Amino acid sequence: MTTPRRRADLSPSPSSSSPLLSRLHSAASSLLSRQYSTDKGGGGTGQPQRNGGGSSSAPIPRRPGFVDPSAWRHFDSRSFGINLDAVPKDALAVLKKLRRQGFEAYLVGGCVRDLLLKRVPKDFDVITTASLRQIKKKIFRRCMIIGKRFPICLLQMRDSAIEISSFKTVGSHANITEKGDYLEELNGYDDRDILRWKNSMRRDFTINGLFFNPMNYKIYDYVNGVRDVRKNKVSTVIPAHISFMEDPARILRGLRIAGRLGFQFSNETSNAIHELSSSIINIDKARLMMEMNYIMSYGAAEPSVRLLRKYGLLDILLPFQAAYLSDMMKDKASDKDLMLMKLLGNLDRLFSADRPCHCSLWQALLVFHTALVISPQDTLVIRAFAALLYFGSWESTIAFLKEEEAGNRVPFVPETLGPSQTKLDDLMEQTSHLASLVNSSVLIFTSSDALEQSLARFSDPPQFSGVVLTSNNDRGRLLNIFGALTSDLTSYDERRWLHKIDYWSLKDGDPAEVRFVLGKVIMETMSDKSPYDSAEDTLLFESDARSC
Repeated sequence: MTTPRRRADLSPSPSSSSPLLSRLHSAASSLLSRQYSTDKGGGGTGQPQRNGGGSSSAPIPRRPGFVDPSAWRHFDSRSFGINLDAVPKDALAVLKKLRRQGFEAYLVGGCVRDLLLKRVPKDFDVITTASLRQIKKKIFRRCMIIGKRFPICLLQMRDSAIEISSFKTVGSHANITEKGDYLEELNGYDDRDILRWKNSMRRDFTINGLFFNPMNYKIYDYVNGVRDVRKNKVSTVIPAHISFMEDPARILRGLRIAGRLGFQFSNETSNAIHELSSSIINIDKARLMMEMNYIMSYGAAEPSVRLLRKYGLLDILLPFQAAYLSDMMKDKASDKDLMLMKLLGNLDRLFSADRPCHCSLWQALLVFHTALVISPQDTLVIRAFAALLYFGSWESTIAFLKEEEAGNRVPFVPETLGPSQTKLDDLMEQTSHLASLVNSSVLIFTSSDALEQSLARFSDPPQFSGVVLTSNNDRGRLLNIFGALTSDLTSYDERRWLHKIDYWSLKDGDPAEVRFVLGKVIMETMSDKSPYDSAEDTLLFESDARSC
């Protein structure tokens, strides 16, 4: 690890003018502190502080535009076990081409964090000193410029899509403080360090403010991101209240990161989420759904829902599930035995950051569970419904159920009835009825009136926020998924040769694949053993991925 040093300064020694510089530093800090002050309450992130000039020893509050070069660090990635082979060929090719054209280029954000954690990044983002116009006109002519507030270049490669942002674009959106004069604080420091530092101050969390140049094995850290990665901590770059007021979606991103990585929030960040959680209502619905999909689709739905409930966000985003958990947790110390959390946990086992599912799968799972809360069912009927989704025909469903032992059925309250009274001869009719109930429950996720009315069944429902995440397109997909099961089940036939997950089709939301995986998740939840081991699906996916 190295600390960036000032360049050699041939100007006269400033010692004679140090009182003036101290007064200038103090005045600037005082002005900015008044603009961006927050009540730290002793819950700060412990970032290195600089003392003001003169006799005062009080630390300067952390704020947008605050410069503390003593906290800047350069790390050798090899000391973390990160070599060139940790970066996909597509991302390396983008970096090399930009550098051959004379531009600086780095990996940035969450991918650097995940590499430090020995995790597979969801994607690899690049930032460069080239402008978006230069990228489009001269370097990657097939890329698309997307986005309005913070436009980027989206480049489709062989097996991935790489987002390329520009230092120049971010600079043009900098606030007044960031565009200001930093007096002597940055005098003599390398222009590239200053450029990277300015960009890191625009980012949401310290662990997302890291830059990586694989060609020289350097990781650049200006916001103590490496320290927070080591401490398993999520902390905002600027004061948390300021950060979340600037962009409330950062609250959801923080919860997603903490849920997926198992990290804890700093005290300051946690307090700000509690106080500003209701501000997410102001986020555009499309962006809300995008953030919610990131939370639910990447293998961390169970811990993320737990965090959403802890901070009061589940009341806004999924009020039916929030009311259910509130009722069920009144006499419980843990939610691990609840059917909803079991379903989400089994869903998470099948997915990860680099292997997500389509939003229609987790939506269908919630719709299914909602139907059972409203109208509890016999365990045998639930298993028949799941087996039909999984095996793809009524004939295969009956054959599977006949081979099962009665002791494998797991009951849940309130979703399941008492000991099974259903006979196989009556099973088709009751399974078809359950399919109709599930299909009807789609309305709760797409209609504000239906959702608000559904909350009346709970003893202490949250105040309805009016937020309904699913769109008309989502509604059509869900009806397509369940509608096929509401007719004559003997004619339903979606049998498959191999009982493995086609992750490529699933990512695109193929209804047949969604039904298959949904059936698998429900069967694993309703039984103490799986029809097929999940590890088999993982191995088959990896085999397919290597052959692509």
